[in-house]
Amino acid sequence: MSIYRLKPRFQALLRPLVGWLHALGVTANQVTLAACVISTALGLWLFFAQPSPLAFGLIALWMLLRMGFNAIDGMLAREHGQQSPLGAFLNELTDVVSDAALYLPFVLVAPFSPFWLGTVIVLAGLSEFAGALGPTIGASRRYDGPLGKSDRAFVFGALALYVASGWPLPAWTAWLMPLLAALIAWTIANRTRLAVAEAKANALATHANINPKD
Repeated sequence: MSIYRLKPRFQALLRPLVGWLHALGVTANQVTLAACVISTALGLWLFFAQPSPLAFGLIALWMLLRMGFNAIDGMLAREHGQQSPLGAFLNELTDVVSDAALYLPFVLVAPFSPFWLGTVIVLAGLSEFAGALGPTIGASRRYDGPLGKSDRAFVFGALALYVASGWPLPAWTAWLMPLLAALIAWTIANRTRLAVAEAKANALATHANINPKD
């Protein structure tokens, strides 16, 4: 189960806005790049400027808005004829860059370990890589959980709200990043396993259609 399954309902709410943006001439790639620029700028500013904890509230707000950006660029591409090879690359690459930038400031938050936060960032990128590899073996792009991009956005958004409140995190939360790392590793395994199974099923179906039994 993943928050990603709620995406169709979210898209339905955004469809009027997407139509308006299309009428204005906004493209899917412009939305994709804008989301990446904002994510990267926000994450790097929080990491290098180290403002007050209240500023972490911006991450929580942006995580919500970014989900809207991600839905909008996909709808512009699919529903308004803007799909392109460049767009496919941008969609995958910018998500990995954005996630890394937005998770980075949490290295400043006690009691999180820089090692484990770095592990989460690397595994998050690998999980998207595993999902994107599906079409290369004859499967679909995989979005399986338990900790996909939308789920991670929820977790880090909630953490950002807590940090913004000014309350210190309990000592036991030091185990949170190792737990997230384990769940993302599970996600990678799920996406790999299910993509391979799907590819095999598609290959068998194709073979059966080419060589029907008498």
